[in-house]
Order: sequence, then structure tokens, then C-alpha cells
Amino acid sequence: MAHGIIHSHLPQVLVVHPPESFSVYQSQYSHKFHFLKAWESPLPLDQFLSTHARNVQAMLSSGISPIKADLLCHLPSLRLVVTPSTGLNHIDLSECRRRGVAVANAGSVASCDVADLAVGLLIDVLRKISVADRYVKQGLWASKTSYPIPLGSKMFICLYLISIF
Repeated sequence: MAHGIIHSHLPQVLVVHPPESFSVYQSQYSHKFHFLKAWESPLPLDQFLSTHARNVQAMLSSGISPIKADLLCHLPSLRLVVTPSTGLNHIDLSECRRRGVAVANAGSVASCDVADLAVGLLIDVLRKISVADRYVKQGLWASKTSYPIPLGSKMFICLYLISIF
């Protein structure tokens, strides 16, 4: 119980299941927030929520644990759901809106990186870079007289695709 007393002055944040990045920022924010870690409790989730989270106002979400009406009904004081993901398909937005719960996500923070990766993968597929890599790593270059996949055949398509981005 002393553990709860130490954190009693801190705002509570419910975490049903931790996002992958939780271990990184938990230590950075543990002096500002008391994280209620439902996944560590031996209690069934509904009992944990009824016992420990009735007054919680904020929740950190991950895509592993959907935020739906059956979960929200146990959190009458909830006012904010935060997810580090860009997608929101694991959160029942209409139910949150109905209950007056704000939802915040990462938005387009990774959009440029995702676009860069998509273009890189496109170039890999069109230029068969991974295929050529496996060809070399398997030692086929030493036993065959020529590389079976022409490397310059897709240049026009690649230039066209780059021009429309």
C-alpha cells in the first residue's frame, strides 16, 4: 500500500497493455504520472478497472488492446485516450465522442519516413536489388556466366513513378 501512497499525488494514467515504446518513456514520465499497469495485475481486467481505475482520467492505448464500449463503461471519469500509433482503428471513436473522451494519436509524424521506405521498397522490387543480393550471397555469381535478371530494364518505370510523387 505504501507504493500507492507515494504516487497518490500524481495523475493516474491507465495502461491496459503497454505500447512497444512504453519501456522507453515510462521512466521519463514516472515522476509526473502514476501508471496503472493493468497487464501486471492478477485480477481480471473488468475487476482491475472497477477496483483501481474508476477515477482515472487518461489512458495510454496500444493496438493490442482495443478501446471499445465494453472497456469504456468501466471508466466513467475517462477524458483522454492517447495512442502512440498513427492509426485509430483500435479505438471506438464514436463511443469516445459520445462519452466526451478526447483521442490523441501520433498523427502524421512518421509519414515522411513511411513514404521514404515505400519508395525504397519500390526501387528494390523494380531493380530486383534483394534478388541480386540473394544471387550473390548464394554464390551463384561464381557458377553462372551471366546474371539472369537485366538490371537496367525498369529505369523508365522508376523515373516515371518518381516524377508523379
